[in-house]
Amino acid sequence: MNKKAADMIPDENTHLLDELQSLLEKQIELARQGNPAGKQVELLSEQAGHLVGKIAQARTLELPESKNRREQLQKLYEGLCLVLTAQKADMTAKLSQIRKGKKTIGTYRANI
Repeated sequence: MNKKAADMIPDENTHLLDELQSLLEKQIELARQGNPAGKQVELLSEQAGHLVGKIAQARTLELPESKNRREQLQKLYEGLCLVLTAQKADMTAKLSQIRKGKKTIGTYRANI
């Protein structure tokens, strides 16, 4: 966002957008580290949800001068969704392997 556009958005709203961006970046980093189910990610999600509510109420992103910021936040959100989707697929595959292993052990025990 350029200086002129930033000046047109009230400071409190700019601060909310900065906080939301920071939270999304932290969530992405934690998710990439393989910790999507941790308490910290849950806390960050709650904080982000609270900020989104405030931003929506203030209608900050509806302002024309917020276009770049809106696109930037959208890209971060999409990136977070992509990382979480990849981790979900990985976890699903691992759970499937565990289930197959348990089934094999159960069959082996039944035949002893």
